[in-house]
Amino acid sequence: MTQQVIMKKSKIGKVYIIGAGPGDAGLVTLKAIDCLRDADVVIYDYLVSKDLLKYASANARFIYAGKQGGAHTLSQWQINDLLVKEVKSGNIVARLKGGDPFIFGRGGEEAEKLAASKILFEIIPGVTSAIAVPAYAGIPLTHRGLTSTVAFVTGHEDPTKEKSDIDWQALARIGTLVFLMGVKNIEKIVKELEDNGRSPKTPAALIRWGTTPRQEILTGTLTNIVKLAKESKFAPPAILVVGEVVALRDTLQWFDSKPLFGKGVVITRPEKQADDLAKLLIKEGANPIHFPTIKIVPPPNWRELDATIKNLEDYDWLIFTSANGVAFFFERLLAKKKDIRDLKGVKICCIGPATAQQVESKGIRVDLVPKEFISEGILESFSGKNLKGKKILIARAAEARDVLPEGLKKLGANVDVVTAYVTVSSGKKKSDLEELFKVNQVDVITFTSSSTVNNFIKIMGSGFKLPKDVKIACIGPVTAAAAKKAGFPVDIHQEEYTMDGLVGALKDYLGKKPATQKRGKK
Repeated sequence: MTQQVIMKKSKIGKVYIIGAGPGDAGLVTLKAIDCLRDADVVIYDYLVSKDLLKYASANARFIYAGKQGGAHTLSQWQINDLLVKEVKSGNIVARLKGGDPFIFGRGGEEAEKLAASKILFEIIPGVTSAIAVPAYAGIPLTHRGLTSTVAFVTGHEDPTKEKSDIDWQALARIGTLVFLMGVKNIEKIVKELEDNGRSPKTPAALIRWGTTPRQEILTGTLTNIVKLAKESKFAPPAILVVGEVVALRDTLQWFDSKPLFGKGVVITRPEKQADDLAKLLIKEGANPIHFPTIKIVPPPNWRELDATIKNLEDYDWLIFTSANGVAFFFERLLAKKKDIRDLKGVKICCIGPATAQQVESKGIRVDLVPKEFISEGILESFSGKNLKGKKILIARAAEARDVLPEGLKKLGANVDVVTAYVTVSSGKKKSDLEELFKVNQVDVITFTSSSTVNNFIKIMGSGFKLPKDVKIACIGPVTAAAAKKAGFPVDIHQEEYTMDGLVGALKDYLGKKPATQKRGKK
């Protein structure tokens, strides 16, 4: 009999050289995200938005290869060798580069190394800062009435070259010029342009941290842009735009005129729940700062919840006081081989619209949502109902106020409270936030529950003093009470206890005030 030999097929590695865009994570391509999800290893640069890293696999390994000024984590040849090494180990590598990898991104050099090493690779183009940053500044690079020519130029050539490759005489005749990484050499750039015939009156703009809420813009002319840059200590990363189109900014300004532009807003919600608020803040121009103070985890055991799920038919009402309670309850419902049919005859009450939406996404109609989205609001809604002898199940956090169960008991109900989840400290370090306080990047700290307040104090320490200009925003009276108890002034407190309401209150309070010089228009 012939012995069959089975050869184990080894995993074939590959590199995706991905353009990560100019800073706004929303400008990355769908293909880039798909490649990130496939990667075993993600090697990323300094200007890559950290928000993109969340699209990678939970098992992905991250390697920072950033270059900031003269500080290089890895040299270019080390990065090239690292790519080869990781692929030869059988890994799929996502090489994340700011902007577009082939526009002054040295992506060509990395691709050459991979080709020479017979390694599979793909190039995923990105939105280059050369076009995105001026667009976010309200500067169209071409305009039928002004110019139909544009040139992209590096403001920082390879220092090892004996002579410059830039034809300054030809450049001076082009309508719009975009210099990437041009701040350090701006004096030389302006001199070369003027020496080669460009009018000193030509409008010019420096744009720093373009497409992000930290965007800063300095406008002038070739005559004074160098002086203005020195006076304001304008620093990299920034681009320089030269041309008549710069004058259109006053008319076309859109991004940095948003109500919350440049405002740093700290989100203390659990990381998995922060996205909805972050998206709303970004839409209004704010810079969301993720600083989760709590983490939502399952209880030590499911015995209590499982026992009530086994006897669901005994209950008249099921009350959810948070979206977390909904998620864990239905997770256990399915784990116990049950589904929504087992809720037949059980009425559902949710503390607010966000929680109700979670229930309705399961295909179940919610019977009651109070007008006021707090425990007292639920009690008010039940006050006119006959609850004598009714059985009510409340699935909630391990630690919560007893206002609701005690109030329902006084109305005659038989109440069972079960733990659906536990709130614990997130493990964040206070130094993460202190660094942002030092550079004045925080304008508001938001709290969405009393547990976010209490754990914030635990992280920052009892001796924490709120910086002078930082405001506190709370959602709901219970959260506000916890903040006041912790010694915080509650500056922003909205009537509508929802994320939309919170952002609306921030706009009302902060939106009328212009963005500060350090982060806004100059």
